[in-house]
Amino acid sequence: MKIFHGTDNANIQKPTVLTLGVFDGLHLGHQRIMGTVVERAKAVDAVPTAITFDPHPRAVLHPESAPPLLQTLDQRLANFEVLGIEQAIVIRFDREFAQKPAEEFITSIIHDRLHAKEVHLGKDFAFGRGRGGNIDLLRRMSGELGFIAEEVPEVRLRGHRISSSKIRHLLNEGRVNLARRMLGRPYGVEGVIERGVQRGRTIGFPTANLKPHNRVIPKFGVYATATLVEGTWRRSITNIGVRPTFENEVEPSIESFIFDFDGDLYGDVIRVRFLHRIRDERKFNGIEELRAQIELDTGRALNYFRHEGVRNMLEIL
Repeated sequence: MKIFHGTDNANIQKPTVLTLGVFDGLHLGHQRIMGTVVERAKAVDAVPTAITFDPHPRAVLHPESAPPLLQTLDQRLANFEVLGIEQAIVIRFDREFAQKPAEEFITSIIHDRLHAKEVHLGKDFAFGRGRGGNIDLLRRMSGELGFIAEEVPEVRLRGHRISSSKIRHLLNEGRVNLARRMLGRPYGVEGVIERGVQRGRTIGFPTANLKPHNRVIPKFGVYATATLVEGTWRRSITNIGVRPTFENEVEPSIESFIFDFDGDLYGDVIRVRFLHRIRDERKFNGIEELRAQIELDTGRALNYFRHEGVRNMLEIL
């Protein structure tokens, strides 16, 4: 996939079918938009293209209410490619850009630079000064500029609209199963494995201590997880929290015990995906009580992994 940071250096020759938005998390609603763009690009011999903004517009215009993002920019772009997008334009969002009239953006960027044949927007998405750019404006200008503008229907689950904010709320509550259904995949974080105090190794459960790149972390507790190690998704169990039995640290830790693995991961970047919540984090009366609880937790996790649907999911992650 070609990635252009800004439009000034984007050498776009072939016509495009495009969409634009932040697309945080790339949930099922976003995936429907990307699927529409890819399908229509094939139909009209154009390049499927996504315009995205970084940082999140609210982080610039209303930082006090800006949401933590579900994905890093690199993760977002990698998922674009998985979904069939062949060209991504990353536009740096700042106050100067926020003042650009939507009409100017449509003419100079969408039409003149990207040669759009079609533009497909998610429901209620708006851009440009005063959020003046919406599907109605695109449709009014499309006749004059010679492209098609359509709004992609939203995706609902159990009657509720799927949104990035809803998924963040679910993760904050530890409801990773429902978050997975809205994302179309388990929620995951990635980061560097750092050397910890190695207390887990002394009680028979050595853990990989992850320093996450992602800002959204599920609610404190113990989860059945899948950890990507050396290109293979392995069964694991992960604790998120402040280790109240010992330190009660200020900064939460993410510690994963990977079943049937005894390699050295220090310094590696790994991914952890959250499949099922086992229990809340709690304080124990010493190491022996903690060890007994971990044995119960690992047993519950292994029972979870024995389900046929879970085994199939691990194979296709």
